[in-house]
Amino acid sequence: MSKIEKMSILGVRSFGIDDKNKQIITFNTPLTVLVGPNGAGKTTIIECLKYICTGDFPPGTKGQTFVHDPKVAHETDVRAQIRLQFRDVNGGMVAVQRSMLCTQKGKKTEFKTLEGVITRMKHGEKVSLSSKCAEMDREMISALGVSKAVLNNVIFCHQEDSNWPLSEGKALKQKFDEIFSATRYIKALDSLRQVRLKQAQNVREYQVELRYLKQNKEKAQEIQQQLTEKETQLAASKENVQLIENQIAPIEDRLSEIDKNLDKVTKLDMDIKSLESRKKQMEEDNRDLEETMEQVFQGTDEQLRDKYNNHQRVVNEKERLLNDRQREVERVNQHCQKLNRQKSEMLIEQGRLQVESDRHQDNIRRRDSLVHSLARHLELDGYERAPFSDRQFDSFRRQLNVRLEQEKEAANKLLSEYTDNEAAKQRQVDELRDKKTGLERTIELKTDIQSKRQAELTNIKVGLQQLEGSSDRLQELEQELNKAERDLDHAVTSSNVAVLNTEVADLRKEKENLDRSLRKLDQEMETINTHTTTRTQLEMLQKDKADKEEQIRKIKSRHNEQLTTLLGYFPNKRQLDDWLHAKDHEVNKTREKLFKLNKELASAEQNKNHITIDLRTKDQQLTTYEDKLFDVCGEEDFESNLYKLQDDIEKTSKQRAMLSGATAVYSQFISQLTEDNEPCCPVCQRIFPSEADLKDIIDDLQSKLRLVPDKLKSAELDLKKKERRRDDMMGLKPIRETVVELKEKDLPELRNKLQSINRDIQRLKSDVDDVETQLASFMSQERSAKSCLPDISHMERYQTDLRDVERKIAQQLAKLQGVNMNRTMQQVNLEKQEMSLQADTVSNKMELKRKMIQDQQEQIQLQKGTVNEIRAEKLQIASNMQRRQQLEEQIVEYSTEIQSLQRDLQEYREQLSPIAATLDKLRQEKQELMERKNISYKEMQDKINEVKDKAKNIDAFAREIERYIKERKDEHKERKESELQDTTTQLNEAEKQREKMHKEMEGMRKDIDTQKLEERWLQDNLTLRKRMEELEIVETKRKEYLKEMGKMGVIQLRSERQQLEERLDNFKKNRNLAQGRQKGFEEEIIHFRKELKEAQYRDAEEKYREKMIIIRTTELANKDLDIYYKALDQAIMRFHSMKMEEINKIIQDLWRSTYRGQDIEYIEIRSDADENVSAGDKRRNYNYRVVMVKGDTALDMRGRYSAGQKVLASLIIRLALAETFCLNCGILALDEPTTNLDRENIESLAHALVEIIKSRSNQSNFQLLVITHDEDFVELMSRSQYVEHFYRVRKNIDQCSEIIKCDVSSLNTHV
Repeated sequence: MSKIEKMSILGVRSFGIDDKNKQIITFNTPLTVLVGPNGAGKTTIIECLKYICTGDFPPGTKGQTFVHDPKVAHETDVRAQIRLQFRDVNGGMVAVQRSMLCTQKGKKTEFKTLEGVITRMKHGEKVSLSSKCAEMDREMISALGVSKAVLNNVIFCHQEDSNWPLSEGKALKQKFDEIFSATRYIKALDSLRQVRLKQAQNVREYQVELRYLKQNKEKAQEIQQQLTEKETQLAASKENVQLIENQIAPIEDRLSEIDKNLDKVTKLDMDIKSLESRKKQMEEDNRDLEETMEQVFQGTDEQLRDKYNNHQRVVNEKERLLNDRQREVERVNQHCQKLNRQKSEMLIEQGRLQVESDRHQDNIRRRDSLVHSLARHLELDGYERAPFSDRQFDSFRRQLNVRLEQEKEAANKLLSEYTDNEAAKQRQVDELRDKKTGLERTIELKTDIQSKRQAELTNIKVGLQQLEGSSDRLQELEQELNKAERDLDHAVTSSNVAVLNTEVADLRKEKENLDRSLRKLDQEMETINTHTTTRTQLEMLQKDKADKEEQIRKIKSRHNEQLTTLLGYFPNKRQLDDWLHAKDHEVNKTREKLFKLNKELASAEQNKNHITIDLRTKDQQLTTYEDKLFDVCGEEDFESNLYKLQDDIEKTSKQRAMLSGATAVYSQFISQLTEDNEPCCPVCQRIFPSEADLKDIIDDLQSKLRLVPDKLKSAELDLKKKERRRDDMMGLKPIRETVVELKEKDLPELRNKLQSINRDIQRLKSDVDDVETQLASFMSQERSAKSCLPDISHMERYQTDLRDVERKIAQQLAKLQGVNMNRTMQQVNLEKQEMSLQADTVSNKMELKRKMIQDQQEQIQLQKGTVNEIRAEKLQIASNMQRRQQLEEQIVEYSTEIQSLQRDLQEYREQLSPIAATLDKLRQEKQELMERKNISYKEMQDKINEVKDKAKNIDAFAREIERYIKERKDEHKERKESELQDTTTQLNEAEKQREKMHKEMEGMRKDIDTQKLEERWLQDNLTLRKRMEELEIVETKRKEYLKEMGKMGVIQLRSERQQLEERLDNFKKNRNLAQGRQKGFEEEIIHFRKELKEAQYRDAEEKYREKMIIIRTTELANKDLDIYYKALDQAIMRFHSMKMEEINKIIQDLWRSTYRGQDIEYIEIRSDADENVSAGDKRRNYNYRVVMVKGDTALDMRGRYSAGQKVLASLIIRLALAETFCLNCGILALDEPTTNLDRENIESLAHALVEIIKSRSNQSNFQLLVITHDEDFVELMSRSQYVEHFYRVRKNIDQCSEIIKCDVSSLNTHV
């Protein structure tokens, strides 16, 4: 049984912070009284007890306000400490300490809770437990033996919360739920209900799912049957296709061989045709070339080449001279272009300078125009005729500035005059406004005083009317008082309350003895129940032991052979984990090795792909380039073709040159032959024998002369065509070099690299296969061991559980040793029922005696109330009659004062009207004056701004003119015009030089063209001789191809190929039909397998079975939940009803013995609850309310009580709760219990507390702590033998609270 012994307080609220100010209070048994004035620190003691026990601060208080204020203590840090010494429920000594720290930082106060310590005595030694290691609040609640709700709301209830039993419904329900500790059980019921509802919903959902799962299971079986049939048909179809494939293979091999031979024949035929076509083309080219040549060179090849080379050197020298002259012409052209650019830039610059000059003259004209206009506006002389010199312009600027200053001074003077007039008007307005405001305030005050006096006069007259007839009423009250006092004396004399109280005390003792006997029987029943449970547990433990041994045997027999093969012995879990760790290490190493090999293989494959792509790209590039070369050169060699084309170009060029000069030569020859007297051959100087020969020669020359223009045009077209073809071939020369490089270097290197990489890939693939085989072996061993690991873990856990079960069996056997089981549960229960019946009889007798006491006390209280009411009314009437003369004098005084106030108000209102009219007139005059000021000032300011704007425009033009002159733009313009004339002269000379060079170059080109005609003739002869040699080579090769093709039997090969193709088509047709059927089978099989893999068909049968099991087990669990819910709910209701009945009995006894009024017989707590609940229904709710009973009527007390009834009812309910719930903790603190109580109720409360103390005096741990400022209340309690001394709480000289132990005899002597 717990009780408190001592408490020390330091640094809390008004308690000092020094060790000398530490206050210690010792709590007595059964009563401790603390007395002191308001603000002395009495309530702080209750707050400290509550904080040390629960850790909660007082209501509305934060930590920093609970600690002594650092600013008051003039300290930065203030430490607060509370220590409590008490006995726990087992009687052991416990000391607890809680500390706090409050720090002042500027204007902010910081609070911190320091480490708390609980100290116990165990085996003669102190054992300390820090708040860092345990939760102090929970430890304190456990040590005191009561819940936190009882500590907060009953034992150490704060004064501010002391009336909580009469608070509003929701708050009251929360308090009672916490005190009854019903919250956790209600939450358990709520959880059971929610689980039951959820499980029921789940069952409904599971049943729906089960129907679908059954359909899916049946559908899956049907699909599986169809899948088996299709797989059988597919296997037969594959055998048929394989048979046809075996027949097709030899036919395809023979056709491939025949196709190779026919391809070879086709290639030979194409080569022969190509050679014949080439031979024919070469013959035609040779004939065309001979036709274009005038004659064929008759000398040897060596002579022809020497003549060609000499001619080539002469032409090259002339072309070199022509190129030199061309470069000189380009240089002269560049010089001309440079001069043209300079000339263009100079023309642009000249135009820009001319524009600036024109703008300068325009600025001068506009400036002079503005000066003339402004001077005329301001009436300034000397500015009538423009243009103006600089001296005139400067004089104008000075006169303009002087005029502007004069205008500004005039404007400021006018503004000052208006401002002075406005200020004078404002002073007159202010004076009248102040006078008016004073009169209005006086009128308002006088009116308020008049209203108050009129109201007081009315009240006094009403009071005088009420006093009429008071004398008669006074005599009636005197008679009623005498009668009521006689009735009260009779009621007191006839009552026997003392005798009844003695009988109630005897019955209470008998009831306590019966309750103790009942508790002993409960303990005996619990013991019997415990032993019964022990035997049941022993049987269950022995069965559990056998099950675990059987599980261990099964696991060993299941895995013994496999683990022995892998490890050589049967391991435990740690050994198997070590072996798996080692094996996992080997697997990881093998995987790393495999990863490296795969990485190398992937790298090699990637390199192979890159090389293959490069090889394919270069092959494609080679093919493309060869196609381009073939398009240009055909099957001829590129170099020879290019050399031949260059020869053709040279010949054609020479022919063109020859034809270009032939017109002049032939004309000269004809002229010589016709004009000479003795004509001779112009070449060999031979004399013509006759005129006929001469005429034939002249006709022949004229015929040739006529053909020259056409031949020259044809030669020029042919030359351009061949030159374009030569340019195209020269563009293909890099392609030709690339083709050679690809064939001779790039492609062979890439093929060699590809062969090397293929060898490396084959080696890496072999290594990868070996490592994968090794890894598969390791992983297989690891999987086998891992598959055993769960069972090994289970076996080890079974072994641990087995040892635990064996230990529990030993404990249960030890409990059953020496147990006497002769007395049965039925015997004990029967004896308990008989004793409960006796206890109920005693309780009924006590209730009857209490009812009799209450009735007598109520009768006495009723008579006392009647006497008090009559006395009070009598005193009130006598007091009112004494005040009558005073009231009549006040009526005369107030009437005179009201008439005087009315005259003053009339006078003030007459003075106010003319002042208001004058004030309005002055305000209007002031407003007109301000408007005239603004208009005049605006006109003058506009005039000044207009002049300033014009002056600003003149200054802008003047700055532009000054800048132009300062930069000397006229001189710059003349200099640029001179430079332009020089550049024009140089450009004309350069163009004359360029024209002269063009004429010289034209003559040189004509000479070169003449030389190239002969060069072309020599080239044609060289080309003709080379073509004749190539024609002989082509003819030889064509004959060789014809001979080779004649040796191959082409007709026989084609006939055999036709027969084989017919057989192959028949076989392929049959194979395709079979493969079509096979494809259909495969698609159906894939479709069926895909359906079986879908979520609704995969494991459909297993899902159906599992869902069926879940439904059955859930339904059974729901039934068990409903049974348990009802049992728990009934137990809670029984406990609640028993406790509420006990609480209400105590409340009725205390109310009847304490309350002295006659309007309320007793009070009680009503709790309403719903009945017939189950796990599917909403949980039970208790709605608490305090009712007051009078006769057969019960009314809610909330809202109908007086302040004293409220305090008394709350106090009695707390006392009842303490007696009911504080069996292990007999502590109760009452803070100011006499608040709002009258003297009689204070006396009855003191008497009731004494009775409670007397009835609980046998309880060693009962402690009542009373805090009050009413020393009379303490004196009443001291009349019992339980109060010998008390504690006085007061403030010392430093205004810190201190606790002083005093004797009861000093109660009325303290000042």
